[in-house]
Amino acid sequence: MALEHQASQQAILDKQIVREILNGDTNGFQKLMDRYYDIIFYTLLKMVHSKKSAEELTLDVFSRAYQNLSSYSDDYAFSTWLFSIATNRGIDFIRRKKANTVIIEEENKDDYETVVLAGDSEQQPDKLLMKQQKAGELRSLVEELKPFWQKLIEMRYFKELSYEEIAAQLDLPMGTVKNQLYRAKQKLTKLAEEKHMETE
Repeated sequence: MALEHQASQQAILDKQIVREILNGDTNGFQKLMDRYYDIIFYTLLKMVHSKKSAEELTLDVFSRAYQNLSSYSDDYAFSTWLFSIATNRGIDFIRRKKANTVIIEEENKDDYETVVLAGDSEQQPDKLLMKQQKAGELRSLVEELKPFWQKLIEMRYFKELSYEEIAAQLDLPMGTVKNQLYRAKQKLTKLAEEKHMETE
């Protein structure tokens, strides 16, 4: 019940923000981007296996959503509508790149590099070795986070659980899960910068 309440409150707030944007609130769309950027990005990353492409597609998704906001029907959750745009853009990208894209088989779903480091460049041995090395460095950084953040990172990116699944397993509001994951990723980025690590 708590998850349903959280989701419904968020859906109501989203619809309110959309109405405000359509009535001329130029800052409202940034609120929606702040809320959904990460989850749209990682959804697309799983589809296209390229951080750069996922970033470009994510921006394109929000651009299309903004341009077509008047066509959004509040009979459905805004998140559902946004995800349909993202999924369609991801599929279009894959179809266009299919002829010259190497599909990477994810033999081990728990490998951090399949989520964060998988790229669309040719997997030559030296490049693959570098990516594996970076993945090991990132794992060591994760171990420097406080235990709760480690657990969230593991559940979200190692086990690829949804926010809803994490919230259910930890008996926490989904908003809390998203907020804590965001803070964990910020800390992880800061640690990487301090150690002069590259994430691409």
